[in-house]
Amino acid sequence: MTKSVAVVTGAAGDIGRAIAKRLADDHDVILLVDLDLAAAEKAAQSLGPAERFVAFGCDVTSDESVAAMARAAAEHGTVRTLVNNAGAARAVSLHGTSPDDWRADTALNLEAPFLCFRAVEDQLKATQGSVINIASVNGMNVFGHPAYSAAKAGMLHFTKLVAVEYGKYGIRSNAVAPGTVRTQAWEARAAANPNVFEEARRWYPLQRVAKPEDIAEAVGFLAGPLASAISGVCLPVDCGLTAGQAELARTFSQSSDY
Repeated sequence: MTKSVAVVTGAAGDIGRAIAKRLADDHDVILLVDLDLAAAEKAAQSLGPAERFVAFGCDVTSDESVAAMARAAAEHGTVRTLVNNAGAARAVSLHGTSPDDWRADTALNLEAPFLCFRAVEDQLKATQGSVINIASVNGMNVFGHPAYSAAKAGMLHFTKLVAVEYGKYGIRSNAVAPGTVRTQAWEARAAANPNVFEEARRWYPLQRVAKPEDIAEAVGFLAGPLASAISGVCLPVDCGLTAGQAELARTFSQSSDY
């Protein structure tokens, strides 16, 4: 039998590495895809043996680079799970967003998942596999970073497009929408404001922000057999952020129960 392969883009980051580690529980080979090959290699080495954790340098916004990634995956088996995790945010406000910012964020956060899916589409058909797009609560509500947010909203619709059109092949497509996750990506903001996580915590009903492992567990669930009848949905992993804010409920209701 051919080996099952999970492809994780943006795998050198904290969330991507946690996802790769979790998917190793039920996949034979994990392809850790990242623009920074050295960082991907370091992540792969930290996770386990080279025959199971394979690093691949790839620009996911490039057709040619993504095609090479799909060929590399096929050399190790057949793709059963694609996790479109690569992403980044540039300008923090709409007024501060340049046309180049907008195009770059759209290319990385929306076009790249499309390119990656089409590149491994036939492999996913062969395995009746699963696509999991790492979206964001920014794609559901306004929390700043407008170009990134608009692209993530598009990613959520792309998730449904795949679910509806490719369901006949047994392919499932779902999204995970993290809220704030404590990762290296927050280092600059934390350096500028050491209290940023404490300030953010007050808006979350669970009174904490998520960890990379929280995102990874959601991905593992959606990729696995327990979610075999789930397709076309977005699962927020946001410590309750999108459910509402207790401070607003307390203000509106004038009840100290919130």
